[in-house]
Amino acid sequence: MNTKKIMKQSLYVFLVLILCACIPQATLTPTSTVGVPVVIKSSDNPYESKPEDANLKIAGVELTSMDLAEHTGDTPVRVVLRILGSLPRTCNALRIDVAEPNAQYQIIVKVYSLVDPKVSCDNVFQQFDASVLLGVYSAGRYTVWVNDSLVGDFVTYN
Repeated sequence: MNTKKIMKQSLYVFLVLILCACIPQATLTPTSTVGVPVVIKSSDNPYESKPEDANLKIAGVELTSMDLAEHTGDTPVRVVLRILGSLPRTCNALRIDVAEPNAQYQIIVKVYSLVDPKVSCDNVFQQFDASVLLGVYSAGRYTVWVNDSLVGDFVTYN
């Protein structure tokens, strides 16, 4: 009789285990991952490259100061990149190219000058104070790099 009782209990345990196996298990929902940054509105850049630049020679610039500041006149608030420096000659033209952010949320900016090699001009430094209103970007923390140097960072919440 003890054997019968043990078999009966074993059968109940077996049935409970089978029923438990049939109960759906809670699944973890994946957390949203950070996507690739997106430019919502391009930068306002009066110094961007122009088609006629193809005939000019690339020259350097001397950068003395770079900083980021909030431009509160826009909604959403945008960031202004301000660059102080000098061009090597009086006839050099300043160019500032702002790339779209990469997957690491880095905004790479190249600052350089252009000169017409056929034009003769004085080798006198020409100081400049240039500001570029950066674009509106998707939500994230962005770093701004100018000629391979970190200028700073900003956060957007769009």
